Amino acid sequence: MKLSVTHLAGYALALSLCGCFAAREARVESDYSYAGQFRRYRTYEFVTGQGLTADTSRLGEAVRDAIRTRLKVQGYRPARRNPDLLVNFRLFEGDMRFRGYMQQDFTKWVNNGYAEDDETPKEARQGYEPVRMLLTEGTLLITLIDSKTNRAVWNGYASGVSIPQGNQAEIILRRSVRSIFDQYHVFTEGYLQGGSGEAVER
Repeated sequence: MKLSVTHLAGYALALSLCGCFAAREARVESDYSYAGQFRRYRTYEFVTGQGLTADTSRLGEAVRDAIRTRLKVQGYRPARRNPDLLVNFRLFEGDMRFRGYMQQDFTKWVNNGYAEDDETPKEARQGYEPVRMLLTEGTLLITLIDSKTNRAVWNGYASGVSIPQGNQAEIILRRSVRSIFDQYHVFTEGYLQGGSGEAVER
């Protein structure tokens, strides 16, 4: 699929408007693992479970559909066998204490093409500086897991997500998903030029 400059400009504007709209309703942040191989991820599958992540949950399907839509826009493909990423999400009600991390900008980290592994010397490793936060009025947490290592490589979360009754609940969840993925601007390499390949930050 080829995207023209006009399409890309329109997409960037849409992301900006979505972020501004949702920012009035929720606090949206993310953190990541220095071991994440973000340049090689191309496919994904959902982790299934109970509650919101269950296939029978209407709200769970709304979240899953919003995630599928966003990942498709960024060039990722669903894969039932041997996916690169596993996608998990949870909705926490009420206030929640959460540990995030003070890190350099995710865009810069992905652009430098560096990733830590078991062979990275201790003195060359990045340190994690934990930050304790109070997330209020409900939190939607989306986690991307490297399927080969079974380690979480990226967390995106929106707090202040209060779910009302009726169809408005799906609308709020979809907006929250879009706002969360505004923090993860990784396209698969070659996708914007009509091909496929590794993931790169744009």
